[in-house]
Amino acid sequence: MNAKVVLLCGGQGTRMREETEFRPKPMVEIGGRPLLWHIMKSYAHHGFDEFVLCLGYRGQMIKRYFLDYHLLNADVTFDLRSGGVRYGDRGHAEGWTVTCADTGDRSMTGARVKRIEQHLGDADLVLVTYGDGLCDIDLRALVAFHRSHGRLATVTGVHAPARFGQLVADGRWVRQFAEKPTETGWINGGFFVFERAVFDRLSADPGCVLEHEPLERLAADGQLAVYHHEGYWQCADTVRDVELLRGLWDADAAPWRVWDDRAAGEGRNAGRRAADFAASPEAALRRSAA
Repeated sequence: MNAKVVLLCGGQGTRMREETEFRPKPMVEIGGRPLLWHIMKSYAHHGFDEFVLCLGYRGQMIKRYFLDYHLLNADVTFDLRSGGVRYGDRGHAEGWTVTCADTGDRSMTGARVKRIEQHLGDADLVLVTYGDGLCDIDLRALVAFHRSHGRLATVTGVHAPARFGQLVADGRWVRQFAEKPTETGWINGGFFVFERAVFDRLSADPGCVLEHEPLERLAADGQLAVYHHEGYWQCADTVRDVELLRGLWDADAAPWRVWDDRAAGEGRNAGRRAADFAASPEAALRRSAA
């Protein structure tokens, strides 16, 4: 499959300044690793390991992270006489290729995607997502769905956990109370699949917003399909979201962690689907609604 993954990494994360004052949002850490790493691990697990990163706000931090990746993840011997460096165990090294492309500090999402077109080579499919959403989506199934319908683009629809409580009332009497309802209907969860022809509908103008005219026009032309993902999805939009994700990771109950022994049903994270479903904050509400 000739595909490349494009990750939008240029936003400022203004709704979580406590975490993003001095670093881009994709570099906020979950379990000691950047959000960006978690997303890339998911793609690589499904066989997509060629990445183009659309950099903007403090993009130099992302470049530095990958420049120092081996240094930070392997034993290193420094020969101070010769200046030589010898790496030891590279068990944590990834088989990825990563292109870091500067797309402007203030560019919008559509402009960022358009500006990396030169780095796509002969890829016939482009998988695009945001640098702040974690999900247990089967990316190969998503691509297979896209191939099956013949449209130019596919967007993944997800159910977002509601941020506010819900009351179902009959007059003055409350018939149902849910502190955190299970679902809020289908929303854009990112995880797009684009044919190369989609780039003809994008502009390098900094004001080009992918989610506005380009996707709206694709929808109006009948060229945008939706892949419904019923599993786990969570964005890291606020500090509260990040703390939720950190708690799941630290509790060995991270639903998006599909790439290691948990997927094989072995080790301390065995039984990923059942265990993570039971540990999610919405589990009790799901059971009561069943």
